[in-house]
Amino acid sequence: MNATATVAESTQVAATPQHLKALERANEVRLARAELKRRVASGELSVAEVVLSRPWEARSMAVSDLLMSQRRWGRTRCRKLLISIPITENKQVGTMTERQVLALAAAL
Repeated sequence: MNATATVAESTQVAATPQHLKALERANEVRLARAELKRRVASGELSVAEVVLSRPWEARSMAVSDLLMSQRRWGRTRCRKLLISIPITENKQVGTMTERQVLALAAAL
């Protein structure tokens, strides 16, 4: 019975560092995305540049989130643009095809 308890404890201890690493990584990505959105909102960086370069922090980000980080861009304006291209709102920037990337960059 002691062996079972020891195995369970060692498994739990081993899982904790991995859990903490995952939380650290998630926090790192969240902070990087927030900084990217700030730069887009301030006009320092355009959405077209982000879409064309596809930085690591934007690859798993939804296209609509990126578009709405611009000043004066809400859900309606975002939807109208994406419908004209045909790209879904929840499409991730990193999974867009080259044709979609070029179409979105040209539309912006």
